Amino acid sequence: MSRIYDCADETARKDGIADAASAVRRGELVVLPTDTVYGIGTDAFSPSAVANLLATKGRGRDMPPPVLVGSMRAATALVEDLGNHGRDLMEEFWPGPLTLVCTATPSLSWDLGDTKGTVAVRMPMDPVALELLKEVGPMAVSSANKSGLPAATRMEEALEQLGDEDVAVYLDGGETDSPVASTIVDLTYAVPRVLRSGAISIEQLRAVCGTVIGELRQGRMKPVKEEDVAKAGEAAKASRRAASRPEAPAAGGTGGADPAPAPGSGAAEGTASESGAAAAGADTEAAPGEDRATGGAAAGKDGGTPGTGRLPDGDRSEN
Repeated sequence: MSRIYDCADETARKDGIADAASAVRRGELVVLPTDTVYGIGTDAFSPSAVANLLATKGRGRDMPPPVLVGSMRAATALVEDLGNHGRDLMEEFWPGPLTLVCTATPSLSWDLGDTKGTVAVRMPMDPVALELLKEVGPMAVSSANKSGLPAATRMEEALEQLGDEDVAVYLDGGETDSPVASTIVDLTYAVPRVLRSGAISIEQLRAVCGTVIGELRQGRMKPVKEEDVAKAGEAAKASRRAASRPEAPAAGGTGGADPAPAPGSGAAEGTASESGAAAAGADTEAAPGEDRATGGAAAGKDGGTPGTGRLPDGDRSEN
């Protein structure tokens, strides 16, 4: 049974932070408020705890969680290279809704999932979260919701989705300040690249860094229009009528050309389903650390998104 603490009450807040800190050190899960959405977190350096976090959300290792920190010093200990602009971005926007994807320090003893040697770090602007993070150190934190469902902006919403069996402690900090997820910026390139648009605009980023590459939308197919399907169907009928006539010449002298896919045919269904899959792949969740914050893999050199083509922590809900 989960223990719930109302952090609006000073005594309950103090007791809740202490209980949550003990739970994190035991490798258990806690739900905490952030300045974006509620997060579910645990000890970033406990592989079993991180695996439990992913399982509770319904995720795999291909969607590793971001890491929340309580100070810039804690973040720099996790990062091997901040790039040319990492320090400036931290000083300008931390604590706040900006997640930075950097090359992780190779010597770290942790397993966040398939990160491809990177880590997504953020320092949230929430007093409860910061107090807990300063008590226990870096935490792997994803959005407090089941994967694919809306991110929680109130503790009650997180409790409704995650239940009271897998989570040891819920810290109720009231409704979060903003339902908008953090902006994710990849610093593993010479030029900063936005992996996910969020609370920090690209104009704000460019005011600090100069050149910033905007969020790429590769891999998303355009929706199939009904009129296009109808046209394909008519073309297919015409092709079949022509092929059924004895006098119809064979295309190229070697046989008829393949007809355009008709509605309901495998080809047409493939086009529609691929489009639907692309849309479904764009998670509707709002990721803190969920996290779509997800310790992400370095963005592919071909301009794709990290690792398997997903943003760090995959969900749009990562905070």
